[in-house]
Amino acid sequence: MLGLDAPTEGKVEVLGVTLSELGAQELIELRRHSGVLFQQGALFSALTVAENVMLPLRELHTFDDELIHELALLRLEMVGLSHDDGSKMPAELSGGMIKRAALARALALEPRIVFLDEPTAGLDPESSETFVGLIRELHQELKLSVVMVTHDLDTLVALSDRVAVLADQRVIAAAPIREVIQVPHPFIQTYFLTGRGRRALSALGAVAPAPV
Repeated sequence: MLGLDAPTEGKVEVLGVTLSELGAQELIELRRHSGVLFQQGALFSALTVAENVMLPLRELHTFDDELIHELALLRLEMVGLSHDDGSKMPAELSGGMIKRAALARALALEPRIVFLDEPTAGLDPESSETFVGLIRELHQELKLSVVMVTHDLDTLVALSDRVAVLADQRVIAAAPIREVIQVPHPFIQTYFLTGRGRRALSALGAVAPAPV
């Protein structure tokens, strides 16, 4: 969907555009409508938090540094970080703060789509729940489309309108989660309807709680 790899068959459409029909420069322009949150944050260790957020804005060669810095601080505020946090180095941040800083960078260009790679990986349960709440708020306030890869069922249930399930080297289901769990595939039945999966879905009201 980011155009980094070409499909071996079929086609990929993003924002109404077929990626295979785009030239290199057109693809770059389309990517400016996207933001990416990498699993471990992927902040540049030699840059401050604010400089990390400023980087995509600097790449545009459109704004002066003073405005770019102000915009970066606004993005940090959006994700619950302070101006003081912006002057810190990534090594000084907790895991949850790294996720927030990386999310601020993903939002730097006011994207229409945000890609999240395992957004709660490495976070303790409380931090995970807080971060999921932040993503939900930003999704609603900024009218973002969010594309997420996750194995965490609580995060999946809390954030997803539609779920695509990959197994047997193909997409075996792509639908709202209440429809996905009706698919009689062994992987789906095991992953979603036993143990933690059933507990997460019962919170949604999609299935009855597991018997005690």
